[in-house]
Amino acid sequence: MTGQKIDGIAVSTAVKDRVKAAVKELQNSNVTPCLATVLVGDDPASATYVKNKQKACADVGITTKDHKLPASFSQKEMNSLIDLLNKDDTVHGILVQLPLPNQLDEFTTTSRISPIKDVDGLTPYNIGLLTSGRAILKPCTPSGIMEMFDYYKISLEGKNVVVINRSNLVGKPLYNLMLEKNATVTTCHSRTKNLKEHCLAADIIITAIGNRAKFVLTEDMIREGAIIIDVGTARLEGKLVGDVDYDNVIKKASYVTPVPGGVGPMTIAMLLKNTVTAASISREFVKHD
Repeated sequence: MTGQKIDGIAVSTAVKDRVKAAVKELQNSNVTPCLATVLVGDDPASATYVKNKQKACADVGITTKDHKLPASFSQKEMNSLIDLLNKDDTVHGILVQLPLPNQLDEFTTTSRISPIKDVDGLTPYNIGLLTSGRAILKPCTPSGIMEMFDYYKISLEGKNVVVINRSNLVGKPLYNLMLEKNATVTTCHSRTKNLKEHCLAADIIITAIGNRAKFVLTEDMIREGAIIIDVGTARLEGKLVGDVDYDNVIKKASYVTPVPGGVGPMTIAMLLKNTVTAASISREFVKHD
């Protein structure tokens, strides 16, 4: 058998179309959704990510306020900036591009963002809502993966799911989102023993390692007909690749996401969706607990 490629570009386009329609509805109510981006330092990759997010916003009618800050920016200055953005009624979402320079603490920084402007879903308040099954603003990459399952009508109920990641950005939120859909979830990580056995028992594998020198998911690690979601990104011989040996795995799996063109486009699409949701919350069109 040869599996089906999960087309992240097609799914993200469908999400963006819905966002465009929502933006128009908000504009008709005199609300223009606005995302404030905060970039500290001059890391080229981070700068590219922010630029891509700003372009995606412009494409759907979301305005942006760009804050490019020197690498020496202090925690006190960051706290003051976030406080100003929290109070700014014209700003509906706040995105602080990670990682931050060493003098800035990520938890302190993200925790200071107002929960109703937390479009990355990283504040303790929104994480708490996520674990309670009541979150509205959810982390972008995990919610993008859930959107893919919905688009392809892949049921998660009763499925054995292995998530190879335990980060706050991917693994932990995914665990909770999968539980909401009645999946049985196993979280694997660098200290997991017998990883291959866990993978072979899984109906669905979601991998987010991003280091091909340390880990590659190969066809001998998956069962026939498994669904494989690849969140990893790495460079191999100058090419962008994921965690999965795609060409061989797709011959055995039922669905596989490619890299590029899989989960990546979904992350930005869900950021746009969260920004529109945050704008709706600001005018109480959507209730936030």
